[in-house]
Amino acid sequence: MRMSGFRSHMALALDAARAAGVRGEVPVGAVVVSGDGLVLAQEGNRTRELCDATAHAEILAIRSACSALGQERLVGCDLYVTLEPCAMCAMAISHARIARLYYGASDAKSGGVAQGARVFVHPQTHHVPEVYDGISAGEAEALLKKFFAQRR
Repeated sequence: MRMSGFRSHMALALDAARAAGVRGEVPVGAVVVSGDGLVLAQEGNRTRELCDATAHAEILAIRSACSALGQERLVGCDLYVTLEPCAMCAMAISHARIARLYYGASDAKSGGVAQGARVFVHPQTHHVPEVYDGISAGEAEALLKKFFAQRR
């Protein structure tokens, strides 16, 4: 476990989630950080804006970070996301070879890590990142609850 010198980047993911909410997107944000602490990508959901069901914050952040590095894998990189990734995003995390996944709120309905599909426990999963949950979970959950309450 890598805790000496640990610095959370969840605040940036929460900023991206808030920006997504302002755009009318489900407020989920993601940040990819290199092994030496450089922020490579900061993205929020854009499924409605891009008319793309795959435009989840995690997918967009992985794409952007890969582009920034000029490679298809993110070996040694960390991903911070405000909500437990769905099964699609969990597989993208695996294929990108993310080293560590930090997420905030659990997602009982669509989660794919600790809930539902539990992608990382399947033998077909190519790579399993270290997973740390509950990082700023209260704040991430409050953003989601407020967003959905305003739509009811």
